[in-house]
Amino acid sequence: MQHADLSRLAQERPLRVLLLNAGAPDALTWSGLVQPLRLAAKSVGPERLHVDIRSPDKFTADAARPWHIVLLVADESESGLKPANMRALVQRCRAAPFWGGVGAGVLWLADAGALDGVRAALPWSLYAEAGDIADQAVFTPHLYEVDGAKLTCCGGAASIDFALTLVETLFGSSVQAQVKEVLCVDRVRGPEERQRVALQARFGALQPKLTEAVTLMEANIEEPLSTDEIAQLAGISRRQLERLFKQYLGTLPSRYYLELRLKRARQLLLDTNHSIVQVGLMCGFSSGSHFSTAFGALFGNTPREERQRKLAQ
Repeated sequence: MQHADLSRLAQERPLRVLLLNAGAPDALTWSGLVQPLRLAAKSVGPERLHVDIRSPDKFTADAARPWHIVLLVADESESGLKPANMRALVQRCRAAPFWGGVGAGVLWLADAGALDGVRAALPWSLYAEAGDIADQAVFTPHLYEVDGAKLTCCGGAASIDFALTLVETLFGSSVQAQVKEVLCVDRVRGPEERQRVALQARFGALQPKLTEAVTLMEANIEEPLSTDEIAQLAGISRRQLERLFKQYLGTLPSRYYLELRLKRARQLLLDTNHSIVQVGLMCGFSSGSHFSTAFGALFGNTPREERQRKLAQ
């Protein structure tokens, strides 16, 4: 997630965030987004953060205000309730330095042509509804995305991770820690983590073996399986498994598995106090040098440098 441009908003006094609630107020997507932001506003005070809520109709009818972040929010199950005034809504959203959608809001913005060429985290259950617009927006299976000034999140439980990541980017890790404690959240998932059923939604019933293989990998991070073992458990040959990964994911199973473990390691380095050796072992690396070399090849820095970055923050 690219925080460099977004973090400059931390200098605004107050930082004004507008949430456009186009769905039910008790939906997980909505509550997962609004509660962390409200708690952050309470922590830093109104002089630093102001969180406001509008309905789409009230927003477009309201006089222009200097909102810094505007998000159109609705649960994925409410995708059929698209606001009638989307054109005016998009124009008003674009007036903010950063804007985007959460849950069904991502689909509506993409359908309005507002996300053409943008990497966007679309809820897996709405892939089928995306239809032709999938050729314009670059839908990813990730939990959330920040592409330039566009912010998108797949919604559901990922809304909490997204909101907490915004809080850390804008106000620092100490404020995020306070909010996490109130919400009883132990770990904030990173944007590179995939939606749990995104692969199934992407490939449908046509490639259940691929989905099964990825699920096996995700469930066996600490004690990795061999490619042959994964193929055997999935009920296909190693050659068939490699062909599926190459065709649909553009890589070999072994490479995909390695990156999965390394991404998990990076999360542990940033989100926990486990030692670097412990993190390596928890992610299936019995050799410290192998862990460090593989980590550096993927992320461009060593596990030690990653941990130091956390301490610096």
